[in-house]
Amino acid sequence: MAEYDTHISDFPSLFSLKGKVAVVTGGSRGLGLSAASALLQAGASKVFISSRKASACESACKTLNALPGIGGRAISVPADSATLAGVQHLVAEVAKHTAHVDVVLANAGATWGERFDTHPDAAFAKVMDLNVRGVFNVIREFAPMLEKRASVADPSRVIITASVAGLGIGTIGKQGTYGYSASKAAVIHLGRNLAVELGPRHITVNSICPGFFPTKMTHGLLEISGGQDEIASANPMKRLGKPDDIAGVVLYLASRAGAHVNGAAIEIDGGAMWSRGELMAPGESKL
Repeated sequence: MAEYDTHISDFPSLFSLKGKVAVVTGGSRGLGLSAASALLQAGASKVFISSRKASACESACKTLNALPGIGGRAISVPADSATLAGVQHLVAEVAKHTAHVDVVLANAGATWGERFDTHPDAAFAKVMDLNVRGVFNVIREFAPMLEKRASVADPSRVIITASVAGLGIGTIGKQGTYGYSASKAAVIHLGRNLAVELGPRHITVNSICPGFFPTKMTHGLLEISGGQDEIASANPMKRLGKPDDIAGVVLYLASRAGAHVNGAAIEIDGGAMWSRGELMAPGESKL
């Protein structure tokens, strides 16, 4: 058996994304925008920002392109990832600028809070369509572009934004997020299946599982769960998530540093999920 080589080649470029092309769905705000910022600052040449609202995409790109020291640029591509037509439109628009994509961050997502007995079918369907079906469609439709430059030494990357709600019990009770929790569990397992399917095509698929981050999506849930200070005090790290926390994990998975990570689901919650034992979010009812 060959001796294990302990040498780390070209360490300074281990976390570099120089020249890479990335697509971020749901990239106009929140976690997606933080991730897009990291990709650009790590050297990506193009980062396509997509969400349903054109004005939001354009505003995000204006912010990103004003970042100091970047050599690449953010490009606005409004599209609705919840529909196949929307995903195909996104792929077609990206293809006008590049023949290949190196990183896809499937980040677009939605949630809905309502008690079990009155939980609307339409709301459940909307969440599942975007959070699961939409993610599958994005990965499938971008697969040919992801394969263009992919190799054993430098695979292309798919990163799915899941949630700790998909690993444990999400919010139940009067603001139950049943569809959201189910969708995130489903998309994590989808990611594991696609990691095995696409690995031989030199594409890795991993999921990130954020806990509480003070974004627009989580604002209402934070308030009904006791507010930011109470949630932070219950966390082993005594704080909520911040942009650097998402940026660091996304950069790790997208760069050479994460080239041999495939099928993983990485919690980004300061250990809160494990400290609770029963895997329930703070302030939530067990009834």
